[in-house]
Amino acid sequence: MTTIEATRKGADWRFWGPYLAERQWGTVREDYSADGNAWGYFSHDAAISRAYRWGEDGLGGICDKEGRLCFAIALWNGKDRILKERLFGLTGSEGNHGEDVKELYYYLDSTPSHSYMKMLYKYPQSAFPYDQLLSANRAAGKQGPEFEILDTGIFDEDRYWDVFIEYAKHTPNDILIKISCHNRGPETSELLLLPQLWFANTWSWEVTPVTRPVISLFDKSIIRAHSKDGEMGDYFLHVKGAEEFLFCDNQSNINRLYGLQSDPGYWKDAFHDYFIHGKHDAVNPAHNGTKACAVCKFSVPSGGSHSVYLRFTKGESALVKPFVTFESIFEERKNDADEFYGEVQKSITDNDHRMIQRQAFAGMLWSKQYYHFDLRRWLSGDSAYPPPPCDRATRRNSQWLHMYANDIISMPDKWEYPWFAAWDLAFHCIPFAMIDPEFAKEQLLLLTREWYAHPNGQIPAYEWAFSDVNPPVHAWAGWRVYKMEKKASGGKGDLDFLERLFHKLSLNFTWWVNRKDTEGNNIFQGGFLGLDNIGVFDRSSKLPTGGRIEQADATAWMAMYALTMMRIALELASFRPNYQDMATKFFEHFLHIAEAMMNMSGGVRLWDPDDEFYYDVLHIPGEKSEPLRVRSLVGLIPLFAVEVLEPELIETLPDFKKRLEWLFSHRPELANLVSRWQEPGSGERRLLSLLRGHRMKKLLKRMLDESEFLSDFGIRGLSKYHLEHPYVYRHNADSFSVKYAPAESDSYMFGGNSNWRGPIWFPVNFLLIESLQKFHHYYGNDFKVECPTGSGTFLTLREIANELTLRMCRLFERNKDGDRPVFGKYEVLQKSPHFRDYILFYEYFHGDSGRGVGAAHQTGWTGLIAKLMRDVSPVPTAH
Repeated sequence: MTTIEATRKGADWRFWGPYLAERQWGTVREDYSADGNAWGYFSHDAAISRAYRWGEDGLGGICDKEGRLCFAIALWNGKDRILKERLFGLTGSEGNHGEDVKELYYYLDSTPSHSYMKMLYKYPQSAFPYDQLLSANRAAGKQGPEFEILDTGIFDEDRYWDVFIEYAKHTPNDILIKISCHNRGPETSELLLLPQLWFANTWSWEVTPVTRPVISLFDKSIIRAHSKDGEMGDYFLHVKGAEEFLFCDNQSNINRLYGLQSDPGYWKDAFHDYFIHGKHDAVNPAHNGTKACAVCKFSVPSGGSHSVYLRFTKGESALVKPFVTFESIFEERKNDADEFYGEVQKSITDNDHRMIQRQAFAGMLWSKQYYHFDLRRWLSGDSAYPPPPCDRATRRNSQWLHMYANDIISMPDKWEYPWFAAWDLAFHCIPFAMIDPEFAKEQLLLLTREWYAHPNGQIPAYEWAFSDVNPPVHAWAGWRVYKMEKKASGGKGDLDFLERLFHKLSLNFTWWVNRKDTEGNNIFQGGFLGLDNIGVFDRSSKLPTGGRIEQADATAWMAMYALTMMRIALELASFRPNYQDMATKFFEHFLHIAEAMMNMSGGVRLWDPDDEFYYDVLHIPGEKSEPLRVRSLVGLIPLFAVEVLEPELIETLPDFKKRLEWLFSHRPELANLVSRWQEPGSGERRLLSLLRGHRMKKLLKRMLDESEFLSDFGIRGLSKYHLEHPYVYRHNADSFSVKYAPAESDSYMFGGNSNWRGPIWFPVNFLLIESLQKFHHYYGNDFKVECPTGSGTFLTLREIANELTLRMCRLFERNKDGDRPVFGKYEVLQKSPHFRDYILFYEYFHGDSGRGVGAAHQTGWTGLIAKLMRDVSPVPTAH
């Protein structure tokens, strides 16, 4: 970290940030319906007029760390039927593949302290195609691709505005804002820009009156936000060149929403009524309220631009000359950002890689969000409102009464997934550790704290169902973040962090053992485990056949979990010897899991010796158990359970060494389960793995076969073999099938909004790459595997890991034709100078073409590309 950014590690510099959600409507927190239909209860249209209960949203906005005072922009091209105050997208039932944002926007830059930030929103100059997007996606059906906003033709002839939103902090509470609007169209065009400042509604939910904050006109170019909150105090928004200021209240318009008559007021939708419907009496003539906007209207010729300057300050009075040093401060903060990333990217020689990585970091930093959710209060309702439906107390998340969230959290995506997801967040922390290790550690600890994790030890999965089960990767992420920081700091690791996390995760590990090993045989049934529709059945629901599934992936995840906990305990034991006991405990648990995976499971092994692959096993009462022969990631996840121990480490831990020697003396069958424990490896290292070298080579033969798992862009979620050979399972008169689908899901399982039956996903590819590196660390350069299968080329495991990394990087790089595979068919994205270098980091990618699919801004785990691009620097391509 550079000296400049190191001085901004304190909380003050992070008090303001991009913590404002892009979508608060349609979230579980705002859902008080009888049927739990969050999308239907609070719609995009209702968000115009309805105050939120648990958060706020806006376009390109910022807020304080508790979401009390918010800033964002609104736009109007004179043709839309509503102001563009928030991003539009289709709900789960409206999209042909589930929810999907239908806008074009990009996160371009941010420092960890948010001292400088930049994003881009592309706003059409014609009426926004709301109806066309709805009708076309409904007509497309499950078999068709998403109908995107580019498909509407709204951006043809470049008839749109590029709206760049930039923030530069002079001090933690002095923020300069520049909004630059570029007319890309062929003609002069007008634009209305409304910078908005408002307080979150905290006063409507109690019967007892609550003192409201106030936003008012301070003088002709300044508005003042006053709060009696001692921490907030007074803030001033200086605006250069505003025509006027308008005021209203962040209060629901019950007349419009429900057709009810109420006392006169100036409601949340006042600016909408003022401009769209010409209702000038909708705004408060007294120039005060809890929501305000500056009116900036301008006309710009083709190819021209217009910028609006604002300055947001805290103090007892406004600044006298707020814009005199404006440009110099902006340049200083841009230079700070360049210096910071110059240090982060010093090992990357390819300029295109540097740009991609910097935008990946920007997406991650912009996707930090304020998240507030009091489960007990949500379940019981607010005193000023009617109580929720009576069955609410036994429905969604009703077992999580302890949970109280009031934090800044790394989100997968602030529109598609404006809530935390446990296993996503674990992967987020790897790239975060490269630029802000303190934040990464805070995030990992957060979900294990008493007000998040269940008293029984379970970590909450995600907002729609906290009790669902995600893969247990928290320990792996914590260990990786610890090692990354230790290496960057010259060998000094944060043992306090590691110890705190270890104790919490010991409880979580116990929860897994007690709840997900139903037979007590060390074979686990975790459910869908984040892989949604990868299997024949929804593995989280009651099986249509009855019985249960013993899962190869759940069991392998637990083997990986045990090994990681063992390795953490060994690290702690190097400083605090008592942890040798815990290291032994987790080591022995790993051995028992390895034994269970090798031995018979109800008459059927998870490992199929004929197919030489791991499969889930279906157990139906009264019937013969059988494997579900789907060649998927489920069968590759056993590769993740691998750890290499250095001999020097074992020698420093006599109690641990003594126990290992006793085990292998008295239980030789356990020693035989572990890959060549008794045979020295490279440099006398010892390997702990579910796979012997022979079995690993058999798995890799399939994984590296381009007609099966290996794509030009990484490892597919499902073997391409199933394109011509769908797997079909028949039970009585019913049949269930799985077929290779390289892009969008063609099934309704899990809502159909994500697909693991063929596409490429970053988190599992990242773990495969890391596992191959670990195996190479043990086997060395003499151990080679054919890659690709059938090619006649044999590579070391490190070289294969590097090859997979290069293939993942190809998703975003320009190919020999100058095109980026992630952009797919869209010529404007590939060729236009106003599009081609703005990267979207999708949720997953087409298994054959590399086209981006799913959520377009999931820079969460797709942000892992930042780590991969640091680790591999290929020969620069011609652009």
